Formats: sequence, structure tokens, C-alpha cells
Amino acid sequence: MKKFLLLCIPALLMLGCGVNRQFNLKAFEKSRYEITSADSIYLANVRVSELVGKEDFQLIKMPRIALALLRKDVPLRARVNLAIENPTSSAAALNEFEYKVLLKNRELANGFVNQKISVGPNSRTVVPIHINSNIYHLLSDEKVQDAIADFIAADPEKRERKSSLTIKIRPTLGIGNKKIKYPGYITIDKEISSKILL
Repeated sequence: MKKFLLLCIPALLMLGCGVNRQFNLKAFEKSRYEITSADSIYLANVRVSELVGKEDFQLIKMPRIALALLRKDVPLRARVNLAIENPTSSAAALNEFEYKVLLKNRELANGFVNQKISVGPNSRTVVPIHINSNIYHLLSDEKVQDAIADFIAADPEKRERKSSLTIKIRPTLGIGNKKIKYPGYITIDKEISSKILL
């Protein structure tokens, strides 16, 4: 009987850890997400904040951007700060997550954040998502070029422009030696103004 109990204790401990990590995922599902800011935004190595509010701005009139379009390699680098607020009484934690960033329902970038994120009970944390993507496929469409140029050129003090930004994240939990992916994406929508570029 003692041998049987000694064999059962490790199995129960492992099961308890698995249940606890699944509960952490439930806390993560109940968390609230908000895009708080975007900074360090560069398009073809041009700092976007320096272009905001310039009248009659056109992407193809910028030498670096025009050259990048000719090369079919238009790098976009940015940091989007994602706030996660956990309203539950249990810690929300995950090991890593995949993400997609969409502007007006068109994918700008996708990637992977390989860091453990933990949000304590009834607390909030900000997670930076670093975007590094070639957006030539978007800018090769003249309508998209015009929409982006119009958004950047808008003077936030006079005629602020708004657009919809979406981030989709797919968390991964580690249970034992296995990684378990969330079955779908958690979607965070935000209407952003040209002020976010400053």
C-alpha cells in the first residue's frame, strides 16, 4: 500500500501542475487587452514621426521609400505596446505567443514573442511587441499608398486621421515538456489616430 501511495504522489503533483497551468490560460482568456502606444516607427529607415503633418506628403516622393519600392523591400520597424490587465484572482501566465498585426484588416506583420509573460492577480503589465516586416506587398497597391500617406500627412492638431489597428495573439503554454497552443487567436482592435505616430 505504501509503495502504491509513493507512486501516486508524483502523478498527482504533475496533474496538479497541469491543471494550474490550464487555469492560468483561463485567467489569460479573461484578461483585457489594449494597444497603449506605438513608437520607434521607421519606414525604409525613415522615422515616421518626422513625416507627420507634412502637407502634400507622398510616399513615392521620399527618396529612401521610393528606392525601397524599386527594390521591392520596404522595411517597417516599430514597437507596439500592448497592455494586459488581469481582473481575476489568479495569475495569468504564458510561455510565448504568435502575433499578427493588421491595419484596416490587411496584414502588416506577423511574428513570434519568445518570452515568459506573467500578469499577477488584479494587476496590469505592458508587453512590447517588436515589428520587423517587409511591407512592399501592401505599398505596391496605390490605394493603400494613398491611404497611408494621407494618414501620416494629417496634422493631429488640425485634421486628425483615424484608422483601425488589430493585433491577434495566439498564446502557448508549457505543460511538462509539451507546448500547447491556444486553439485560436485572441483579437485586440483599436481605432488609432495620427497622434500615435508622434
